[in-house]
Amino acid sequence: MTTGLDALLAPEGGRLRADARRNAERLVAAARAALDEIGLDATTRDVARRAGVGLGTLYRRVPSLDALMAAILADTIDEMTEQAVRAREADDAWAGFTAFAADFVQLRASSCGLHAALGGGGGPDVETRVERLRDAVRELVRHAQDAGAIRADVDWVDVPFALGTAIPADHTLGMAARPDQWRRNLAIVLDGLRG
Repeated sequence: MTTGLDALLAPEGGRLRADARRNAERLVAAARAALDEIGLDATTRDVARRAGVGLGTLYRRVPSLDALMAAILADTIDEMTEQAVRAREADDAWAGFTAFAADFVQLRASSCGLHAALGGGGGPDVETRVERLRDAVRELVRHAQDAGAIRADVDWVDVPFALGTAIPADHTLGMAARPDQWRRNLAIVLDGLRG
């Protein structure tokens, strides 16, 4: 399967030279890291510095930082959508749903950029993918409800918001969140959703 990143990084004539491919891979890794840590406010300088390349190399490899970030977000959201589809096909509806929920919360908790994009900040191409993810989550929740795995009185729209509450703040009441705080919060949320 060709991803948005593959299409963005591939030259019109075909394959990249080995050194160009390495630079492209470093740029993608650096952009992912910047997106996770800084979010959609990351700059070309942030990405080029993290990749260990000059700005000229960045602009030779990608048309713009926005295009690179959008391609990374699109691929990540597409992967989340596939996870929701696979979860719906699981033999055990609850196990499938909880596996998706853990991946969803972990990804949102670890990426400022993904968190912002799922909240509506990723641009039109990303929004189209978010719509597909939304449809897949709706079908997953309905499937789990039909199987009796999720409470019937829960509206499917409540589920992404409930999962989002499992993402902890860094601090509260003068205490720092534990490294696994999102998992602990998610367990509480899932207990409340279980049918």
